[in-house]
This record gives sequence, C-alpha cells and structure tokens, in this order.
Amino acid sequence: MKNSIFKVILFVTVVTLISCKEKKVSEKVSEFPDWAWTDFQRPEGINPIISPDSTTRFYCPITKDSVDWESNDTFNPAATIYDGKIVVLYRAEDKSGQGIGGRTSRLGYAWSEDGLHFQRKSIPAFYPDNDNQKELEWPGGCEDPRLAMTEDGMYVMFYTQWNRKQARLAVATTRDLHTWEKHGPVFTKAYNGRFKDDFSKSASVVTRLVDGKQVIAKIDGKYWMYWGEKFVNVATSEDLINWTPLLTESGDFLKVIELRKGKFDSSLTECGPPAVMTDKGILLLYNGKNATGIEGDTLYTANSYCAGQALFDSKDPTKLLGQLDKPFYTPQADFEKSGQYPAGTVFIEGLVFYGKKWYLYYGCADSRVAVAVYDPEKKKE
Repeated sequence: MKNSIFKVILFVTVVTLISCKEKKVSEKVSEFPDWAWTDFQRPEGINPIISPDSTTRFYCPITKDSVDWESNDTFNPAATIYDGKIVVLYRAEDKSGQGIGGRTSRLGYAWSEDGLHFQRKSIPAFYPDNDNQKELEWPGGCEDPRLAMTEDGMYVMFYTQWNRKQARLAVATTRDLHTWEKHGPVFTKAYNGRFKDDFSKSASVVTRLVDGKQVIAKIDGKYWMYWGEKFVNVATSEDLINWTPLLTESGDFLKVIELRKGKFDSSLTECGPPAVMTDKGILLLYNGKNATGIEGDTLYTANSYCAGQALFDSKDPTKLLGQLDKPFYTPQADFEKSGQYPAGTVFIEGLVFYGKKWYLYYGCADSRVAVAVYDPEKKKE
C-alpha cells in the first residue's frame, strides 16, 4: 500500500515538474511576438572575433606618417557577402586622441568562410584621405558603417563622417570593397540642401532575400531606408546616392519611432543593420540606449546599449506595426560590459544571410567585435 501511494506521489510530482518546465519554456517563447527574430545565439568560445591590434601600421596620406590605425579599439561592424565569403568592415581607432570621438576612425577589412573565424588585412579598406570629403572626415574619420548590395553586385555603404564638429550620414559605393567612390552626405540635395549640414547618422536600407541572396529592395519604384539616433525617420531615393527624408505637414522630420520613457530605448533609438522584408513586414533591428534615473528602464543598466526590433508595413514603410518592449539582445559577456562603454554595449550594425542562417555582427562596448547567429529553421520546429 505504501509503495502504491509513493508511486502515485512520484508520478504526480514528475508530471507537475514537466508541466512547470513546459510552461516556463512556453512563457519564454511567447515573451516576444511571432514576427520577431529573437533567438540569436552567441557561438561558444568564439567571441570576440576582432580585437585591437597594435602591430599593424598604415601610412596616413593626410599626416604623411605611419600610424597604428587599429591599436586602441575595433568595433561597430558592417557585413556583407563577397566572393562567397562573409566580409566584415569594422571601425578601428588609433591612439591619436583621448576619449570617445577624440581619435581617428578608419574601416578595417576582415573575411571568413564560416562567419565565425576571421582573417584581417593589415591596412584599412576605407579612410579619410586628401579627397573632396576631407573637410567632413578629418580628423575624426569614417565611422559606424552599414553595408548592403544591389542585385547586380554594387555595394552601398552608409557611414558617419566625423570632423569633430558635426556628424553627417554619408554614402559610398564599390564593386570590390576596396576601390570606393565617396558620394558625400546623403541629404545634400534634399529640400534645396536644408539638411546637408544637420546632425545625421545610422542608416538601415531596406533589403530582401532573392534566391537566398540578401539584396537592396525597391518598394513602389523607390529605395527606402530608416535612419536616425534620437528618433527614427524614413528616407527614399531613386539612385541610392541622394536621399530625401520624409517630413510632416509642418515640415519636421516624420518620426516613425521615438524615445520611450521607462523603456530600454529611452535615451537613443539608433538604427542598426539593413532592414529586412519578411512575410510579416519590414523588420528593423535597432540599438536602444537606456536613460538614467526614472526616465530609463530599471531592469537594465543606465546608459547601456541593448538591441531592439520594430516591424513596419511592407507596402507602407512608415506604418509601424509592432515594437518590442524588451530588448532581444543585451550585454552579457565581460568584454560587452567593459571598454569605452563600461555600462554595457551590444551595438548591432552588420546582418548577413549565409548558409541558411543570419549572422549578426556587433560592437562590444566600443572596443571589440562579436557575432551572434540566428537559425530561422529552428523557429519552425
């Protein structure tokens, strides 16, 4: 009799534990809407994939001297596919100055056959030069790239020009990721040059998958991009070079995403890698900075950068359909919570589809580069 009672109690206990476990898993899965890509995994023992290197030297054409161009920090990467490999263009800072924004930034070149293990070139692929953009790029440099390609193989890079006076969102194009044509600030011609000298940065051009290849998309005959730091605006273009931001009836920027008090994006909402058209809509991954005090989200460290997502209508890219209230990716590793941003930073900028998986490349506390991987097939299981 006692054995029978014991077996019944044991059975009930096991069933209860299994039920609780399934409930927790279910709660974890249902924490995010079905349109979101949330299961990005850090590959074990891989990160950081790129760190500062004090041994590489580069002859700067402006200073006419050899500089340790990536000795201080390597971070905030763009990513694409070239010649069947993943290529990462990462921001690298030398030791020419002090503090955030006080050094010179150039873009380094790294490539990989598996998206995890990278080789690097010893000289930068993109940098300030004695060209027609020198006034806007020197001495601060070229920062925070986002990179995507057209169906016919032209690469379009949006980056920040920083002359230590004003930040401007600029564009450059190439066919081989080495020989670049700089086109200058993206808003130079819009509205008779009204915004050409305004603060601007962080562009996420809309892309889509075509036969497994991620390419820049057109909607109603135009190219579209999300951009901004303290808000998200939408801009359109017919040539990928000259862009026109959308305005309200009163002539202000149309803000499709704004800062949210009490949320992880209460201080900044900075656009991340190229947006992607999905069967649910246009998925925008962005960087949210948490405010201090009662303005921020107490669940996350003040001034930390976490990654968020928003969904827009595929036919009307200005129409916000959904936005995560919680970040899908947060600083966890030691190197994500040390460096130039000790509050913690996972700053997402590069996203590529490779081998049926999505590889997300991000900056760690403005000091290292890391990767996370999302397998969409697992979501279907």
